[in-house]
Amino acid sequence: MTSKTIVLTGASDGIGTTAARRLVDGGHTVVVVGRSPERTASVARELGMPHGIADFSDLEQVRALAEDLLAAHPRIDVLANNAGGIFGADRETTVDGHELTFQVNYLAPFLLTHLLLDRLAESRASVINTSSIANRFLGNLQIDDLDAEKAYSATSAYGNAKLAQILHAKELQRRCSVRGLSAVSLHPGNIATSFSSAPGSAMRRLYQTPLKHLFLTTPEKGADTLAWLAETTPGTDWVGGEYYVKRKPGKTNSQADDPALASALWHRSLDMLAAR
Repeated sequence: MTSKTIVLTGASDGIGTTAARRLVDGGHTVVVVGRSPERTASVARELGMPHGIADFSDLEQVRALAEDLLAAHPRIDVLANNAGGIFGADRETTVDGHELTFQVNYLAPFLLTHLLLDRLAESRASVINTSSIANRFLGNLQIDDLDAEKAYSATSAYGNAKLAQILHAKELQRRCSVRGLSAVSLHPGNIATSFSSAPGSAMRRLYQTPLKHLFLTTPEKGADTLAWLAETTPGTDWVGGEYYVKRKPGKTNSQADDPALASALWHRSLDMLAAR
């Protein structure tokens, strides 16, 4: 198998760290990207790999990360947008003025992908978005209320952000496949990690108690589809634009199949980023 250069966000914890270990064991170069400087550096040091730091609640840090990646890596074969989280019961905004869940899970990864797009296309790369089954049951994306100013709940904000990640992959595939780029999204499973630690989170009771082991899968199983998509070949092993669950196409929210919504989300995202 040909060695790849893989940029993996959210790699300092949970399935990100597990996927990074597996990919390094497979002979790939993994750029470990995380929010915590200490934890990210520790994982990178353990693996003997380069790393990058960015808190996705600050878009300037995302822009700086993109500059560093472009300077350090003349080829990027895979961008795995794996960073994310579900946050508290009260709506919070970032320093950029966006709803926290929307920015961390969707808008920041969209920006990072956009800033790296030419390099990714030159490399005939794969872009992998870690979504969630929450898109299907909790998502109801309103293009005129992406920042949840009219109505907010932690679960709906998360479902909408994860639905947006699927729409992003589909639109990226539609726009950029002619340039050699492929895009895909996945549900890793409900993972037994510290994923939802924010006080007041609607999912904290499940994620943060011993009951989680009755309902949640392990990081090793959760990382499997992500690592598989990163290592394998689009068009041969998987279909660009699809959403995968356990290495197979999965069911999505009906909105994920709306090309007009995917296009509108793309343009609206660019407008939101240009406003800063």
